[in-house]
Amino acid sequence: MSVASPSALSTLSARISTMSPAEHGFSWFNPEVTAGDGRGPLHGMIIPAKDLHHVAGMPTSFGAHGRRMMATETDPFLQSLINRGAIIAGKTQTSELGLTAYCEPVRMPAPDNPRFPGHTTGGSSGGAAVAVARLLVDAAHASDGGGSIRVPAAACGVVGFKPSHDSSGGSPATQGFITRDINTQSLLHAVAPVTRPLRIGVLLEPVHAETTVDDQFVHTVEAVAHRLERFGHEVVPVVRPYGDWAFEAFTEVLAMRSRSIEDPEDGEASAIVSWLRELGRAQTPLHRAQAVRAFDSVADVVLEAWDVDVVLSPTLASPPPALGHFSSLSPEADFMEQTRWTPWATTYNMTGGAAISLPVDGVGVHLGAVRVGNAEILGLGGQLL
Repeated sequence: MSVASPSALSTLSARISTMSPAEHGFSWFNPEVTAGDGRGPLHGMIIPAKDLHHVAGMPTSFGAHGRRMMATETDPFLQSLINRGAIIAGKTQTSELGLTAYCEPVRMPAPDNPRFPGHTTGGSSGGAAVAVARLLVDAAHASDGGGSIRVPAAACGVVGFKPSHDSSGGSPATQGFITRDINTQSLLHAVAPVTRPLRIGVLLEPVHAETTVDDQFVHTVEAVAHRLERFGHEVVPVVRPYGDWAFEAFTEVLAMRSRSIEDPEDGEASAIVSWLRELGRAQTPLHRAQAVRAFDSVADVVLEAWDVDVVLSPTLASPPPALGHFSSLSPEADFMEQTRWTPWATTYNMTGGAAISLPVDGVGVHLGAVRVGNAEILGLGGQLL
């Protein structure tokens, strides 16, 4: 372990000390315990790690007090950041095991939305979004298995980028960052944005749930579509690319991946985690194999359905609800209510396409890759911010 730049760390420490845990979004912070020496192209940039991922010498809580353990190894993704000169300082709050689109860790403070006090930050990377939105750091590590980078970014008015990833074999998750701008995303991913004329589909219809989309969100996306036309892109309407079977496959894969979850030491798990685990344990091997095949087929189905390079939509269907809104429901109702709030993001966890949420006029606007990669998504984002 090492100590980062004293001035930068002391400034961060001083600011955190004036805030409550709900305000700063950190689950753990000790300025005397950091990882990295600051030598490399990232020049000592201070980045907190999401509290699902290990940093040697720091505790990992996995979003539940009873799951806390001291890490002895560092996650390879985070180690690569350290090798490039980042300083990993502290851990940010997440929902239990990252399994919800809101952030209410078990027996730990839930982060509060800086834009809408008393309301959810979104999740599961809620603490990361708070730390960036409150200007504590320029970037925070995050991960996304169903919108967990993009949803909190939209809820808190910052930038959340899910890079492209190999989703085959029912693999919805990858790691990335929440920032306030495109340049920082480009630096962290070592990707130069590419700007060229693209064919962009506009999707206002919810994909994964029947829900009403907030009028302001619709108007903002329509205004962004007109801006993109002025930038020289071809803009066309698109519709829902598949039926209910695709999100059912995602749900089955999520349950399958939850079936081996053990109870925390104190026995206090969130109800929705227990519900997903039991769904997974009830699956037969044949059922699991069918779910993975259906999940993996979504990428080809989307390519056939959408003759575009990128799809533009809202990130969320409505503003962030109050803290406790989702968790007050039964687990099944909770899951469906989350889906109604976030009915677009999960598509790109199934296809593996790059996707980004951008704050435009107070609304989270989503760009999802269909036939382009990280560079083009970042290029489009740079045109809009």
